[in-house]
Amino acid sequence: MLQGLTPFLVHWGITALSLWVASLIFAGIKFTDTSSLIVSALLLGFANAIVKPLLIVLTLPLTFLTFGLFLLVINALMILLVASLVNGFKVSSFWTAFFASIFITVLSFVIGAFVAGGDQSQVIQMPHNGMWL
Repeated sequence: MLQGLTPFLVHWGITALSLWVASLIFAGIKFTDTSSLIVSALLLGFANAIVKPLLIVLTLPLTFLTFGLFLLVINALMILLVASLVNGFKVSSFWTAFFASIFITVLSFVIGAFVAGGDQSQVIQMPHNGMWL
């Protein structure tokens, strides 16, 4: 039962930590209290899981035209969406959200790599005999 809950809680904690560090680095990101930080991390995870794929599909031609750089705009829009929904989370401008989203993504990746350690269970490896089927 807890096997499925543990990765979710770890990812939620990593997102909350990344948001908190981003609020320390970027002057345009503010949290009024810890509960708004935790709710923002949870809502950002849901927005990235539900709304972001929908936006990616809808803006696919624009993403191809910009060689994938429009995905950075979508990340910034996810942060602005969460900031508009959570009372204690404020983002001053689009550009703050844009650069903060890059920072949060990189920091979450780095922290996630350290938390996962040497766990190779998620890595897909090619069979030794060279045949996939």
